[in-house]
Amino acid sequence: MDDDDDEMYGLNSSDYSGHRHSFPQPPDHLLSSLNYHAVDFPAFGSDHIFGASSAFSDAPTMVSQLGRSASEEEEEEVSSAIRAKVASHPLYPKLLEAFIDCQKVGAPPEMADLFDEICRENDQCLRSTPVSTADPDLDEFMETYCDILVKYKSDLEKPFNEATTFLNSIETQLSNLCSGASRRSYVSDETAGSSEDDFSAGETQVQDFHRTAEDRELKDKLFRKYSGYISSLKNEFSKTKKKGKLPREARQMLLDWWTIHYKWPYPTEADKVALAESTGLDQKQINNWFINQRKRHWRPSENMQFAVMDSLYGPFCISD
Repeated sequence: MDDDDDEMYGLNSSDYSGHRHSFPQPPDHLLSSLNYHAVDFPAFGSDHIFGASSAFSDAPTMVSQLGRSASEEEEEEVSSAIRAKVASHPLYPKLLEAFIDCQKVGAPPEMADLFDEICRENDQCLRSTPVSTADPDLDEFMETYCDILVKYKSDLEKPFNEATTFLNSIETQLSNLCSGASRRSYVSDETAGSSEDDFSAGETQVQDFHRTAEDRELKDKLFRKYSGYISSLKNEFSKTKKKGKLPREARQMLLDWWTIHYKWPYPTEADKVALAESTGLDQKQINNWFINQRKRHWRPSENMQFAVMDSLYGPFCISD
């Protein structure tokens, strides 16, 4: 029966027994014995035989792939071991918290809430265990990296805080300008007795109190467009408030002259010119100051008046 089967497939028993161990062996420098035994070669059929010979021809590629796979697995094992050491280190919760603090700088509210939730979960892992471990190099790395993250957070916060302070200051200035204009409009309308304008002023105050996003956007646009005029407006407002008030140094010079000439505090034209040069004021300001000063702080006596008249016009005598 076996002989019939062999004849059916075109093979004789004697031929098969003579060729079944005739596969070529791979060279030693291309395939190690370990990798060689790992390859499964078929033993029957012409197609399988050709496939086996093709596998032998691709042996260098297979060796290279197996080598890379082993190297990648080894690197992955080393990386996993390092990650496990870092995660189990006593300073890992502190490291994670410092990293999250860096991420929270300038983050939107929803992201900040998410980071806070992560921190709360991290707090459950905090332990009062000593920092020293069996790996001094890892201890030094963890401490150094924590310090670096803390400094990095400080560097991130500085420009962000400065920008936030600047924006808040600008918003306050714009709010004061708008509310000041509203108050001035309200006072003038109240003086005029216009009920309709009173209502609009009250409505403006309500709108100022309930600011919407559109109002803020409009103020931002106005500020970007007219920011160059804000400082000049502030200077003009300050000058308006101080209108009529002389500089301190000039006022002190006028008071000194007043003290010396208290008996008759009427400066001559030459005195006014000298005072104008020394104080930097004009003669109109000097005249107004002396007029107000005499009204408030000086009362001449009758004898003083006669003495001044005598000094100016000579003695007045009545002959019998």
